[in-house]
Amino acid sequence: MESSVLSYITYNRIKASQPVLVSSQDYEELSRVQYIFAYKCVSCILQYLSRCVVGASLEIIGEEEEEEDENNSAAEVSSRPKEGVYQIVGTLSKPESTKPCFAEETYAVSSQKELLSHLLECEIVLYNITEDANQIEEATWAASALHMEIEHFATPKLFILISTIMSWAKSKPPDPEDPEIPFTDEDYRRRKSHPHFMDHINAEKLILKLGKTNKHKFSTYVVASGLQYGAGEGVLHYFFKIGWLSETPTIPVFGDGNNFIPTIHVLDLAAVLQNIADHRPRSHYILAVDVSMHTLQELIKCISKNVGPGKIEKIPKENAFLSKELTQMHLDMLLVNLRMESVFLKETFNIKWVAQAGLVENIEQIVKEYKQSRGLLPLKVCIHGPPGVGKSTIAEELCKHYKLHHIKINAVISETIANLEKIVGPKELDSDRVGEEGEDDEEEEGKNTEAAHELLARIKESMEQNAGHLDDQYVVKFVKDKLKSMPCRNQGYVLDGFPETYDQARDLFNLESEDEEEEIKSKIPKCDKVITPEFVISLTASDEFLINRIINLPERIVAGTHYTQDQFLQSLNLFRELNTDDKTVLNYFDELEIHPQFIDVAKFEDPENRFIVKEIIKEIGEPRNYGLTDAEKENLERKAAEERLVKEAQEKAEQERKEAEERAERMANWEEWNKHLEEVKRQEQELLEAQSIPLRNYLMKNVMPTLMQGINECCRIRPDDPVDFLAEYLFKNSPDIE
Repeated sequence: MESSVLSYITYNRIKASQPVLVSSQDYEELSRVQYIFAYKCVSCILQYLSRCVVGASLEIIGEEEEEEDENNSAAEVSSRPKEGVYQIVGTLSKPESTKPCFAEETYAVSSQKELLSHLLECEIVLYNITEDANQIEEATWAASALHMEIEHFATPKLFILISTIMSWAKSKPPDPEDPEIPFTDEDYRRRKSHPHFMDHINAEKLILKLGKTNKHKFSTYVVASGLQYGAGEGVLHYFFKIGWLSETPTIPVFGDGNNFIPTIHVLDLAAVLQNIADHRPRSHYILAVDVSMHTLQELIKCISKNVGPGKIEKIPKENAFLSKELTQMHLDMLLVNLRMESVFLKETFNIKWVAQAGLVENIEQIVKEYKQSRGLLPLKVCIHGPPGVGKSTIAEELCKHYKLHHIKINAVISETIANLEKIVGPKELDSDRVGEEGEDDEEEEGKNTEAAHELLARIKESMEQNAGHLDDQYVVKFVKDKLKSMPCRNQGYVLDGFPETYDQARDLFNLESEDEEEEIKSKIPKCDKVITPEFVISLTASDEFLINRIINLPERIVAGTHYTQDQFLQSLNLFRELNTDDKTVLNYFDELEIHPQFIDVAKFEDPENRFIVKEIIKEIGEPRNYGLTDAEKENLERKAAEERLVKEAQEKAEQERKEAEERAERMANWEEWNKHLEEVKRQEQELLEAQSIPLRNYLMKNVMPTLMQGINECCRIRPDDPVDFLAEYLFKNSPDIE
């Protein structure tokens, strides 16, 4: 389904009860169950019809009922259960989806024959072809199939085709000399379709033709709907979303933005369908548009001021195709230029309008519906704790997880001063970005410049008097302005370590218009709920733990921060002093019944604060925003896979490096061992040689001469026993030894 759908369940086919046209005295007969079959119909339309009493639009609205409707929102009125209402049955686009609360029954349709059997059970058939052009073929088939079964109808049937004013996009003006004269219902025969919507106008013509055969048994109607908004915002959701996300300084306007776009609130469209079912009007082609005639620029400018940054920027039409969230159908609708007026709705139908004057005049209610239908609620968190406990690290992780804005006091002060200096500085007019706003706001900018000059002068004076520090009144003002900014009001914030005192908290969150005397009497502070945090997280730790944590921080982290020994101890002592009195910042939140959650950081033994962040997320709950887009999810999965591969590669490389180092170390040790072994052998050899010198000298002097002579003599004589001969020779000829 498109963004205009109230819930994310798409209802493919649904049938609901429908009465025949009767007079007021016949209402008692309408208590019988009757059905409508609807295909691709916006779920909030079906929910609206399921709450409508059969024939209710035939009644004249009384003054009391009108007053009641003014005091109640459209959503509240349409959600009231009533008796004798239309009953909804049908199929789900996703069979595994839960049956909607307003559906009487759901079907699993597998063939056209089976679908036709369900169509024949219904008295009214609704087909919506404004969101998906692929459904035109089935809508025309359904009408043709029913038309062929006219003779077998048990009761008269009504077929309503919800089409789009894009089938008028290329129509010639009613009066070429006066382009401000709008098209009306009576001009439908002269309508010319946009080239991309030829199938739509052909379907319209076929449906009207089929209804002329036997109007009493089978009547057909075509409702040319303006650009739908409300309960999710339809085509305009693109602009609501980028405004709400606050990711860009401006919201784009495609082209010059001077094209007129007919619009209608989706619940007003539902009321038109209800009136057709009840009245069975003579005119079978009905324009469903509100009385507004707003240009694209006016619509986007209104959205920007109430949801986004407050500024718009005109961009070429061609650049619109760069957005993946806008289809060709969306762009065609946004660039259409038609002035249209539905005289028929005013004169014939009995409609309880939700936004008859259009989106701009009802923007507050539209924004409320937009946020409620999509569950977009701001998440406001305050992190409290002593210096060094990890407030900023935890705040950053929470901001990443919940897509919130990290409010750091020094950053807020610097940003505010920079913005003030930018205001008082020279201006360069950007006509494309500012558009008509530049002329309209020129006088206001002059006042802002003067106020900025005065405020900057007071800030400088305050900082000079306080040794470079800013007085509390300015800090509180800057933070309050930041919390009231559209991004913080949309997504929410994480307030990092501020306020620090009871007085700062009171000045920051109290209502500015609150009567001080009344507050003193009540003894309960009155807070501004728009900016007051919902969750207060107080991180606790002993002085010894904090000091040890700071001591173990790397020098590169400590350098240039307040974590130096003297400054840290001073900050820690000041924090303890401010949080021992009876009036502390936590006492203020207790008085508001916003009870802080205390987390002892020392218990987790988690230097990276992962477990602490998980504990806080468990307390706060699920995100309240769009969450991750498909592209962001794919990007995260890709990054996770890349990080996993990189980590595995690093681990493998580290393992290989360690193994190589171990091998190199073993080889080095082996070589060194061999060197030592060789040295030992050499030294042993040298020792042996040194020790053998005296013995050798003795033998050479006293033994070897006689021995050589004895051997020579033995060789000459060659006795039978040479050894005995040599021994005897040595004995006889041995020299005398002293």
